[in-house]
Amino acid sequence: MAMTTVQLRPETKQKLNDLKLHPRETYDELIDRLADAAYDDELLSLEEIEDLRASEDEIRAGRVRSLRDIMKDLGDDQVIRSLGE
Repeated sequence: MAMTTVQLRPETKQKLNDLKLHPRETYDELIDRLADAAYDDELLSLEEIEDLRASEDEIRAGRVRSLRDIMKDLGDDQVIRSLGE
């Protein structure tokens, strides 16, 4: 197998370490797994496409609610405070 050296910042290396499934997982295995997860080769169904289009229409029409408003309705005061209210 051909080998390549890659330079990483310590923070990036720590993030990769945190993503390992087990301590002995190699960086090659980890990066290959992450790259595979980044691709979704499953096509959307017609129903999913129609739902996305309907959602886009709702957004264009201004029928949206902010996260802040939703959290107020749910009564999550701690989250509201963290949003700066």
